[in-house]
Parts: sequence; structure tokens; C-alpha cells
Amino acid sequence: MKQISILGCGWLGLPLAKSLIEKGFSIIGSTTSVEKIAILEEARIVPFQISLFEDKIEGNLDLFLSNSDVLIIDIPPKLRGDSKENFVAKIQNIIPFIEKSSVEKVIFVSSTSVYEDNNSIITEDTIPNPDTESGRQLLEAEHLLQSNSNFQTIIVRFGGLIGEERHPIKFLAGRENIENPEGPINLIHQVDCIGIIEAIIELQQTQSENWNEVFNTVAPFHPTRKEYYTHKAIELNLPLPEFDYSKPSIGKTILSDKVKSVINYEFKKKTL
Repeated sequence: MKQISILGCGWLGLPLAKSLIEKGFSIIGSTTSVEKIAILEEARIVPFQISLFEDKIEGNLDLFLSNSDVLIIDIPPKLRGDSKENFVAKIQNIIPFIEKSSVEKVIFVSSTSVYEDNNSIITEDTIPNPDTESGRQLLEAEHLLQSNSNFQTIIVRFGGLIGEERHPIKFLAGRENIENPEGPINLIHQVDCIGIIEAIIELQQTQSENWNEVFNTVAPFHPTRKEYYTHKAIELNLPLPEFDYSKPSIGKTILSDKVKSVINYEFKKKTL
């Protein structure tokens, strides 16, 4: 039985941990909340309370990583609002702990925000040029991890995350003057987020040549924002969103062909 440490058992990390346990893996999981320790224990996850800061780490990161072969990093950068943080510094702080641990392979959950919105078709060969602070810091964190020779890192760049209880239409319903009505959507369901990470882990148990790779992971479904969100509002009986056509729409279309060709993954949620 392989042991995996998941740094960040939140919206994605917790159900991912539960699914991996069902597949026979031993899972060590972290949370920043003492209240969530019992939830992890109930899910048969060995819990650790770990908080990352720009200048320190609270919690026993050495023990958290001890005896794990794989580390999954799923901690989003907190760059919205007034209390913006230095996400790159947090990643820098944990790298020395990874270097001296048993971890040989890292899976870093990143985002397609590392690509700019310039109305182009994006593949893994596209040179990232982020136009947001979040995208910039994620890209720098990616480089820090993949340039380290003490372990191997796969970067998984997810599009917009949706799930049964999480969908952007709940925020957009009834709103006015929504920009980029003709921009394509680039979303991925939680089910496929979990499936892709598990497929990577499964493949790399027998192969190692595909580590230090980058995968764009977005459902192969790209209607315009207006088409998609109008349809979802009608489907869920929500107020229709209204869009602003005063400026040209900008966006990008993310292709995930590499996920299929390299790790043989078929999306379970091809339409959303």
C-alpha cells in the first residue's frame, strides 16, 4: 500500500483523499482548521493541522511528509480582497521539507490562469503569460517545484472548478453587465479533477518517464459564456444573467488533448 500526503484537504483534496483510500492508498491529509480534524479522522485520513505563511510554517511538516512516496499540493493562492498573500513564499518554505523527506514525486494543483486571455487556442506548448497576479504567482510556484532536482513534479492546470454544490451560475444569476459574453468557457467537474489525479498516480506506479510534465485539464466543452450560463439559469430556474456587449469579448480555449494521449484519461463530464 502506497502512502500519499495531501497538503490541503479542502473542496477537492478531501473527496480526492476519500477516493484514494477506497482504492487502497494510505492518506495523510492536512487542514488549517482544528475543527476539521475530526472530519478527516472519520474519513480514515491521518490528520495534521498545518498552516503555511510567508515567513513560517505552523504544524509538523516533517512528520506529515514522513514515509510518503507522493505529495499532492492543493492550496490555492489567497490573492483576492485586502489580505493578499505571497503564495510563492509559501511554496519556497515547504521545498526544504520535501527535499529531506521520502517524497519522490509531487503533484501540484495549478490553474489555467497562467495563460493570458488573448482569444487563442491553448495547449501545453503555449508559453504562459499570465495577466493576473494569481496566475503570475502560480506560474512562479510551478517553476520552483519543477526546477528542483531532488524530486519530480507534475503540474495539473485546472480550469474553472465546478461540482454538484459549486457552480458559477449561482453567482452570476440575475446579474447585469457581465463581460465577455462571446468568450468560451473552460470548466472542469470535480469528478474529473479527481479522476485525472488518480490516473496520473496509477500510471506513474509503473512508469516514471512522464513526470515533470504539465497537463491542461478542462472539459472538452466550450460554448460561449452567454450560451452556457443562460442555459444553466433556465435549467436551474434561476434569474437570467444579462451580458455587456459594449466591448469585444476576450478569452481563450483550453485544449486537454494531452490528458487523453499521455495518461489515457476519458472525461466523465464531457458536457457540464
